[in-house]
Amino acid sequence: MSVLLFGVSHRSAPVSVLEQLSTDESDQAKIVEQVLQSSLVTEAMVLSTCNRVEVYAVVEAFHGGLSVIGQVLSEHSGLGLAELTKHAYVRYAEAAVEHLFAVASGLDSAVVGEQQVLGQVRRAYATAEANRTVGRTLHDLAQRALSVGKRVHSETGIDAAGASVVSVALDIATRKLDTLDGRKAVVVGAGSMGSLAAKHLIRAGVRRIHVVNRSLPRATRLAENIREQGIEADAFPFDHLPPLLTDADVVVSSTGAVRPVVSLADVHRGLAHGAEPKQLVICDLGMPRDVDAAVAGLPGVHVVDMDRILREPSAKAAAVDADAARAIVAAEVANYLAAQRVAEVTPTVTALRQRAADVVEAELLRLDNRLPDLDAAHREEVAKTVRRVVDKLLHAPTVRVKQLASAPGGDSYASALRELFELDQHAVDAVAQPELPLVARADEIPPLSTDFDRAE
Repeated sequence: MSVLLFGVSHRSAPVSVLEQLSTDESDQAKIVEQVLQSSLVTEAMVLSTCNRVEVYAVVEAFHGGLSVIGQVLSEHSGLGLAELTKHAYVRYAEAAVEHLFAVASGLDSAVVGEQQVLGQVRRAYATAEANRTVGRTLHDLAQRALSVGKRVHSETGIDAAGASVVSVALDIATRKLDTLDGRKAVVVGAGSMGSLAAKHLIRAGVRRIHVVNRSLPRATRLAENIREQGIEADAFPFDHLPPLLTDADVVVSSTGAVRPVVSLADVHRGLAHGAEPKQLVICDLGMPRDVDAAVAGLPGVHVVDMDRILREPSAKAAAVDADAARAIVAAEVANYLAAQRVAEVTPTVTALRQRAADVVEAELLRLDNRLPDLDAAHREEVAKTVRRVVDKLLHAPTVRVKQLASAPGGDSYASALRELFELDQHAVDAVAQPELPLVARADEIPPLSTDFDRAE
């Protein structure tokens, strides 16, 4: 069985397609549940961020697994299968491993090198583990991906600029308004992205932040955190948004809602109450969009959406740091695959040694039957001699087969060993270790950015 990845991201599809594929946690659980209904899929995990939806699955057969996942995502999104596959990418086996390592390292993000995607991978794995939809294969893969991502961020300067979708959007807003220092801001959505937006706004020097959220207590908590930083802040429910826009200079919205929460009427009413025409920058970081597309047509209003952010040069990491990160990913992929190949041959080696031990015991029992008067001391010496002979004969081939298996293309040695020694596959399976390590999960790797896991 191998890992199959079926994904759609900002690199392969326009924002409009990503909007249709956007998922929340309940959607992700349903997708995994449907995928696992097929006998061709044994493990599954969904990674969903602002700019990607990817399904990682352990499949019995490539084409069968691909068909299952494609059909499920087609039904979920409402996109025809032909339209979906036009924007999708598929990775299998080694290529799927390399892709996940690159994603966790920030190399495939809209803002190359951002740390937030590592938290998203962690959360995707933790959810799948909690729902018991991952087994040994995806457990090992996800854990190593988290480790690789952490290594890239600690050993390279790929995130030295601290860039994120929020920071890039606010850089654009600053250019539109000349400065954010002393300005008034509205943050729509009080989740991790809203918290990240507030931190960047504070750093930029805004003097007041209004927090708007569907849940007022959550908005209140974020406003309290902002006030602790010495900035004026208050909290409001969604229906208070229009009057807040009257004095606002910049709006950052990221709610995860399934339809726009900032309407043309909201913005028009807000601007209509102003004493004089002004410039308003709205950063729409939602997926799907939080802001009605018609808002961009209002005079003096500038909408910064994901399409605009993807075109920004600051979203690209320095070439030297990106190359260093890719080198780490390549080395980690090679090490991971070598370890996996060795792990695959280990049960066969164990079964071979168990087979040899059984043969030795059977022959010793036969010796007892033939020479019942053999004293215990001589019998013990004979047993030791036979076991030493068998161990010496098996030592070189079993060590060597593990060495050979670790090299590319080494996955055939296990089957050759089974064929040569007539090992029953059931015997090999019986000595395998399918259980997951107890509590050796995503929470063992400390988060790089605990508050901002939604901010790819």
